[in-house]
Amino acid sequence: MKTALRNLTRANWFQGVAGFVAAAFLRLVWRTNRVTLDPPDVYDIVEPQIPVILAFWHGQHLMTPFIKKPKHRAKVLISRHRDGEINARAAERLGVGTVRGSGDHGSAFHRKGGVGAFREMVTTLEEHYNMALTADVPKRARKAGLGIIMLARESGRPIMPFAIATSRYIRLDNWDRTTINLPFGRGALVGGDIINVPPDADSAMMETLRLQLEATLNDVTRRAYEQVGRSDGFVGADAPNAVGAGTSHA
Repeated sequence: MKTALRNLTRANWFQGVAGFVAAAFLRLVWRTNRVTLDPPDVYDIVEPQIPVILAFWHGQHLMTPFIKKPKHRAKVLISRHRDGEINARAAERLGVGTVRGSGDHGSAFHRKGGVGAFREMVTTLEEHYNMALTADVPKRARKAGLGIIMLARESGRPIMPFAIATSRYIRLDNWDRTTINLPFGRGALVGGDIINVPPDADSAMMETLRLQLEATLNDVTRRAYEQVGRSDGFVGADAPNAVGAGTSHA
């Protein structure tokens, strides 16, 4: 049974259908949530800095394609895992290009196609695309890795930490506490202070900036949930996975 299901999810037609359905559902969510911006002039702050590195937490990523305005060009880093293929299909239907690979905590970019992905992200930024990626890495939710700091140092582009939350959602009981946003509620897009990494940043400064990014992402994510009336919505790194899979918060 498990083998049959695995083969199904790897089938090209299934991934195409799943990506189409996911994109259609996320459009419905975006269009039926009343979204506020914090700060209200967040686009005026960010646009002069473009291209930027857009940073967010794993599991809080589903609505991120919608921060892109039609005039913006953007790509997102997505893993090569079969689940990542569905995410990639959905992102492309929502007008966001993809870079396939994996981030990491530091120098070990050789895993999961990381070297090629890192180089492609640098090229993406050089071509004036915004580059979106999660700050944490698999199995270590809410702990920022050094990979994104290294990308900022190599590319010379600033990091823009942000979070999107909706008042209605389902949280899964998995490693990154994935939030599936639901329609017909309220939403908030919260941006944090932009982080710049000097080209000559040494290991100590890199670690300081990594911690700054981690703290900023925790702050904007908490604020986003508070602004939609869900102060209980953000689950930090140290919290147990107490919420069961499929638990709905309406």
